[in-house]
Amino acid sequence: MSDVRPIGVFDSGVGGLTVLRELRRQLPGERLIYLADLAHFPYGPRYQEEVRGFAHRIIEHFATHDVKLVVIACNTASAAALNTARERYDVPIVGVIAPGAQAAVQQTRNGRVAVISTEGTFASQQYLHAIKEANPGVGVLARAAPDLVDIVEQGDADTPRADEALRAHLAEVFDWGADTLVLGCTHYPLLRPALARVVGRRMRIVDSAETTAARVKRIVKVNRLSSQTSKSEPPVVLTTAAAERFAGVASLFYGAELPAPQVIDLWGETAEFAAQPVSGGRVAS
Repeated sequence: MSDVRPIGVFDSGVGGLTVLRELRRQLPGERLIYLADLAHFPYGPRYQEEVRGFAHRIIEHFATHDVKLVVIACNTASAAALNTARERYDVPIVGVIAPGAQAAVQQTRNGRVAVISTEGTFASQQYLHAIKEANPGVGVLARAAPDLVDIVEQGDADTPRADEALRAHLAEVFDWGADTLVLGCTHYPLLRPALARVVGRRMRIVDSAETTAARVKRIVKVNRLSSQTSKSEPPVVLTTAAAERFAGVASLFYGAELPAPQVIDLWGETAEFAAQPVSGGRVAS
């Protein structure tokens, strides 16, 4: 039986569009809704309790629209809210940390894995725990690299500026001898050209966007949630603020043009949008 309900995906900004892009590539027949919480961007420097509250409200919003699965396409929000959200909501929820950690454990040959991420993800130590859960014998070196987010958002991901920043962040990683590097932020996949120049063949690169989409694909199949349609619809795009800013950089992350984002208020007194159903691949307005 075909399950045509949409998959909800969210991040604090545009970084999660790298996950959305992979979901579209690996599950072309699925309906997708992407929500960017630009009203609270960025999540990285915020307290975990605060981020947890934002994530729970967004998941609640998705649940009212009868999504069949939620993807937290943000490492900081995954670290802060995944476990508590699973306790609170019945809808299946997938984060980006565990898939990346599992892939890193599978790919390392010398048992040394490095992780670069935002401050919030680094402070949570969730990658360390997830990697150790997958294989306690693997060593982990985690480092915060928040400036890389600005470099990507300013369009400098494939420039000498990115190369210089990566060399600074990875110097200790090279000295330590890691053979696998986890990109612990959904902005970082856009740094692949710079990583190819700086890292070369010294390390395997684990992209959490690819690994998360692969996990969602497995979950959808195992739980018989797949949509049987071969028609690929454009994602529905929502943002809690700054629609013009989102539209200005979205194609850079998604790799193609996206529909104009619709602004919703999830924290206002009425949150009118939250009470309206999703149907026919579009969000009613």
